[in-house]
Amino acid sequence: MADVPEPEVQDNDVLVRIHATAVNLLDSKVRSGEFKLLLPYRPPFVLGHDVAGTVVRTGSKVRRFKVGDEIYARPRDHRVGTFAEFIAINEADVALKPKNLDMAEAASVPLVGLTAWQALVEVGKVKRGQKVFIQAGSGGVGTFAIQLAKHLGATVATTTSAKNADLVRSLGADVVIDYKTQDFEKILSGYDLVLNSQDPKTLKKSLRVLKPGGRLISISGPPDPAFAKALGLNLFLKLVLHLLSRGVRKKAKSLGINYSFLFMRAQGRQLGEITSLVEAGVIQPVIDKVFPFEKTGEALAYVETGRAKGKVVVTVAG
Repeated sequence: MADVPEPEVQDNDVLVRIHATAVNLLDSKVRSGEFKLLLPYRPPFVLGHDVAGTVVRTGSKVRRFKVGDEIYARPRDHRVGTFAEFIAINEADVALKPKNLDMAEAASVPLVGLTAWQALVEVGKVKRGQKVFIQAGSGGVGTFAIQLAKHLGATVATTTSAKNADLVRSLGADVVIDYKTQDFEKILSGYDLVLNSQDPKTLKKSLRVLKPGGRLISISGPPDPAFAKALGLNLFLKLVLHLLSRGVRKKAKSLGINYSFLFMRAQGRQLGEITSLVEAGVIQPVIDKVFPFEKTGEALAYVETGRAKGKVVVTVAG
């Protein structure tokens, strides 16, 4: 814990009093330096990528929000820091909080919701009748992505442990594979899209369950040249990412499969679309545990065990 100055509010920012935040593995990876080539944060800095709270001040050019609005957001990279009492966020990254969720529930949504939306809607363009394989169905992204894929009309397969099978079925999974006793590669075939969130071995196996023309979207790497270009990385980093992803891209091309790496980005407009689905009851957040602010470290340690079902939330203010 430390006292830091109140965030500066730029012209297009809203200052938010944080009521709740959520913990993601991304926080752990940023802290450990795993993403320092892509996100070169200089310590000391504040972690945290999800927020639900109340607008307490607005910049001079803000038009979409006013003081008193209850909002939620995933602040853009290089402006994160939701493990705190206040944060200034560009209004383009913000959406009104779903009216049927409390602050803790709302804080669990932005990062995983945007990840699922950008994978399945924006990049994957999932259509009714397609077959989608979502790995780690009981995790934060998985619990959201299963519900979104079902809403889009897909047949959904997922992996989880036997103890979480009922949970993922209740979210809409049609095919549930126990990753401890079953091999998804031997069960699944002819799939249109795979959302990969696991290790390189699983990534390679995922290629073999897709049909020609299918799409493999990975949120766990390796980053590809298109991602490097979109991020505007220097020539050296572009070369590094080209080499890291060359193997999987070559294999995918030989099978007639499209491979892409997804590193979700802040996007308030898409979050507004998600708000509509949540308010309509199409998607419900799944929360495992809620920690008080002073135990944020314990919350992060729990997420790092990999045993969380859905999201882990931290309450900051009442």
